[in-house]
Amino acid sequence: LLARTYTVSALARSHEDRSKRRMTDHTVGPEIERLIQLLSKLPGLGPRSARRAALHLVKRKDQLLGPLAEAMAVARDNVMECSICGNIDTSSPCTICTDPRRDDSVICVVARVPDLAALEKSGTFRGRYHVLHGLLAPLDGVSPSDLPLDSLRERVKRLGTKELIVATPLSVEGEATALYVAEVFKEDDVTVSRIASGMPHGGELEFTDQVTLGRALDGRRTL
Repeated sequence: LLARTYTVSALARSHEDRSKRRMTDHTVGPEIERLIQLLSKLPGLGPRSARRAALHLVKRKDQLLGPLAEAMAVARDNVMECSICGNIDTSSPCTICTDPRRDDSVICVVARVPDLAALEKSGTFRGRYHVLHGLLAPLDGVSPSDLPLDSLRERVKRLGTKELIVATPLSVEGEATALYVAEVFKEDDVTVSRIASGMPHGGELEFTDQVTLGRALDGRRTL
């Protein structure tokens, strides 16, 4: 009897939650609903977060929504992909590619533009970049021909690059892409290196996963 009561109660709550969601879906007009749907397509924003963001923007139209719309319109009309490295900028070639202070002897290969931005923010790399805009993923239909590796080879020869640093994610696809890049340049006079992996700064061994610990041990260095 207790089990039946619990089941009926759970079903009632589930039905009530669905009813609330249906009611909530009709509490805003189609214009705001479209804004919510578009925001929900952004990385890290689910339907609930998108709804909160949209309602916050609408509530502060003059301070946020208006300036944001103007900034997005300017970005739409002016932002482009660099014809050399694949970075996103307001000019092509981009600011990094036209900077004469950059070191041509080393190119860092990244999967996406946010990865490039993260490395730049660290302030430790002063070479060139090459953005792949993806990773090898045969199951998803991404093959080597879909990655700009031919243009990378052309850049290496033109600049006389001596080292490629493959900074793809430490995932199955990232590792596969790194190995393929190494294979492509196997016969060339260029060193292909891989970013190190291991313990994060301030990390505790007790709470670190086994894969990270194993990589930290394999990548140990002499003090």
